[in-house]
Amino acid sequence: MFPRPGALSWTVRRHTPRQVEPPCVCMTLTSRRQDSQEARPECQAWTGTLLLGTCLLYCARSSMPICTVSMSQDFGWNKKEAGIVLSSFFWGYCLTQVVGGHLGDRIGGEKVILLSASAWGSITAVTPLLAHLSSAHLAFMTFSRILMGLLQGVYFPALTSLLSQKVRESERAFTYSIVGAGSQFGTLLTGAVGSLLLEWYGWQSIFYFSGGLTLLWVWYVYRYLLSEKDLILALGVLAQSRPVSRHSRVPWRRLFRKPAVWAAVVSQLSAACSFFILLSWLPTFFEETFPDAKNPTSEPEEAGAEARMWTEGSPAMARCRPWPPLRPHSPLQGWIFNVVPWLVAIPASLFSGFLSDHLINQGYRAITVRKLMQGMGLGLSSVFALCLGHTSSFCESVVFASASIGLQTFNHSGISVNIQDLAPSCAGFLFGVANTAGALAGVVGVCLGGYLIETTGSWTCLFNLVAIISNLGLCTFLVFGQAQRVDLSSTHEDL
Repeated sequence: MFPRPGALSWTVRRHTPRQVEPPCVCMTLTSRRQDSQEARPECQAWTGTLLLGTCLLYCARSSMPICTVSMSQDFGWNKKEAGIVLSSFFWGYCLTQVVGGHLGDRIGGEKVILLSASAWGSITAVTPLLAHLSSAHLAFMTFSRILMGLLQGVYFPALTSLLSQKVRESERAFTYSIVGAGSQFGTLLTGAVGSLLLEWYGWQSIFYFSGGLTLLWVWYVYRYLLSEKDLILALGVLAQSRPVSRHSRVPWRRLFRKPAVWAAVVSQLSAACSFFILLSWLPTFFEETFPDAKNPTSEPEEAGAEARMWTEGSPAMARCRPWPPLRPHSPLQGWIFNVVPWLVAIPASLFSGFLSDHLINQGYRAITVRKLMQGMGLGLSSVFALCLGHTSSFCESVVFASASIGLQTFNHSGISVNIQDLAPSCAGFLFGVANTAGALAGVVGVCLGGYLIETTGSWTCLFNLVAIISNLGLCTFLVFGQAQRVDLSSTHEDL
């Protein structure tokens, strides 16, 4: 998958006329069996490093949702204002997706990832300082989240570009699932450690924790896996705006004439939007709906009455209600609903990748397997999301949330890999386009979710929204999805 930096071998796909670029511009495939065997330790090191990088990406990303209730108490935010802060991440996130994929295709995804991680790790670490610069807390937090989105937006397109060049089709699902499992590891780590830090040291400690770990990861990659010369050469290519060769340009007109490409974009949009809504609002859902579960020493009647007061009532009352006062609670209860869903998602992600590659190796058509994975990732997961809105039991809610989040990881072996099936030569660009659509939908979805909760006083509307979005994407992919390459043409139409 990842050849040794000093022993790259250059190959060209037989059916794709491509001009070979110098090593400083892009990375290429290793085809010889001997080179592949020699590169195995390097492959394992990079796979583990990217898994950890994805983990830390989500540590930083999920820090704000974990801290939203506490920060709202400190700064006097209502749900609409909290929704603005939570959704502002996606305002920046949607702007750098295509850029990240294009840069990954051009100078190498690992360099793009390292440079961006150094920046968003620093921003995360100084977020508590930004919150106290002035009395305009909402403006500063919104700005920091937009900047965080800009910097993290390049990660997955650059990662897709890197894996599409390094991994064979029969291994893509499992490899992507391993690296993608970092998103659950990161959310799990923030939920587990963050719940304790929030209880013991306050919400500021969560940002220090996730930002500091990210900067340590950047130092490790720079020190042991990438050379200073590689980074300088990559920055030189960007600074000089060196033109891309004609044969390596993106055949974008050809791509977007294909229904399969639009099906992939719509399905990725749906998967990303539904996941972002749950990621942003699940902690608040458990905090508000089950205050008695977090405070086992309080009287059940009192806690139940307070829960009903904040989750029921007229829309007019809901719009003017502030956030409920925080109760002293057991960190174990917060640990349960912040950790268990993501703990379930890790083996689910790995199993989906293993199952997908196993079915393909057994002779099943790639598109059949991809659609099966999407049926689980969008269809079945939305059923459990709907169940969340129709239960009053804390234990049942944890089970339904875990099932929904766990099944969503099947998207890693479905649409995320399907984009690499369709256009491996420009997978970073195409994934950037699809994830841009998902990020834009995330902005609308998270804001709309906050508006629905505030207006109706009920969480059921939020989970109905998740189900509608998920099933629209699933139906589109089932009808129009394909797995044949669409980026091949004797005459490319250039970007």
